[in-house]
Amino acid sequence: MNKKTCIILSEKKWNNNLVNKLKKKSDNIEWIKIDVKNDFNYDSLLKIKPNKIFIPHWSYIIPEKIYNNFECIVFHMTDLPYGRGGSPLQNLIIRGHKHTKISAIKVVKELDAGPIYLKKDLLLKGSAQEIFDLANEVVKDMIIEIVKTKPVPIKQEGKPTLFKRRKPSMSNMNDLESLDEVYDFIRMLDADGYPHAFLETEKLKFEFTDANFKNKNEIIATVKIKMKIE
Repeated sequence: MNKKTCIILSEKKWNNNLVNKLKKKSDNIEWIKIDVKNDFNYDSLLKIKPNKIFIPHWSYIIPEKIYNNFECIVFHMTDLPYGRGGSPLQNLIIRGHKHTKISAIKVVKELDAGPIYLKKDLLLKGSAQEIFDLANEVVKDMIIEIVKTKPVPIKQEGKPTLFKRRKPSMSNMNDLESLDEVYDFIRMLDADGYPHAFLETEKLKFEFTDANFKNKNEIIATVKIKMKIE
């Protein structure tokens, strides 16, 4: 039996252990992780000849030449077609969602508009990092299911709802009015590589992580205080 090759494409550290877990579940597949943008190019893929490219977390546009010649499957943290677009986790939490689905879709030209292979439930509890770690386990199971069952992707149905990618300046908590809003705001940005929730004065910036309710009227959190860059 010829050994298949599959790629895991992600620039996030929390996906580093995904390859090792997949290796234990599938002896007949060689798993390769790519985490640098310059390493993900058409010429390199021609040498690797992957059967599938799985994309748990990638912040860059997939070139048309790549998705037209290789099967690219992206995992999006919404119940598509609801929530197409950037910053899905933050956009879900700020809208009050407690649950979502991870949608595995085929990459096409239009962002997050490809046909769907399958969906799995995901609980939006805890910090963003905790949610991403939980999503990592769900994605692992989805990848194994796709490899084993070879589902045919089905066209998305319904009117899409679009999300906009958040900017670092939008992490300012200055306009929040309730403790529930503060708690959700801090936790939804509390992950490696994300611009943490902050408040600022003329000279100082206060960044918040590790938020928890001490009681219904009080939140405790870790704060990092930095001089603002002029």
